[in-house]
Amino acid sequence: MAPDRLLLSTPRFNVFERTYRVGGGEHSRAIIEHPGAVCILPLLEGNRVCLIRNHRAAVNQVLVELPAGTLEPGESADVTARRELREETGYRAGQMTKLHEFWMSPGILKERMHLYLATELSPGDQTLDVGERIEPIIATLDDAMTMTRDGRIQDAKTLVALLYYATFGKSQADST
Repeated sequence: MAPDRLLLSTPRFNVFERTYRVGGGEHSRAIIEHPGAVCILPLLEGNRVCLIRNHRAAVNQVLVELPAGTLEPGESADVTARRELREETGYRAGQMTKLHEFWMSPGILKERMHLYLATELSPGDQTLDVGERIEPIIATLDDAMTMTRDGRIQDAKTLVALLYYATFGKSQADST
């Protein structure tokens, strides 16, 4: 089998052509290789969550999401989670608990998402990257779940995070 062939290299990800054998035949597929990312569920007192309104150029829409971001070279997921929470919301977490990891879209994308619960939050100022338009919004966890049900939240990582936490997260977070 031939080694992966680089098709495109960008500062954030690479695209490779991968050739593999299945069912006696040889097939090729373009694979996007991403360094990984974090998604943070910032939980405030009173069972409230800090969501964000984030303009996403790829879909040309403002989406309701949880704060998230890409791992920098040499940076651990734990460090990325604290950095992205602070940059996008201004909050600093006294406690950061890893809840889960999952693949974002493994049919075409090699991106591992690390899911964190942030608690014991203290407010501060956002430090957005150039080109970001992010507005923090506070909602009750119940209201956030309603947004998952009625379609106001369409971002996959946010859906996974909220549904995971509603199903398993509280008991998992309490046991750590």
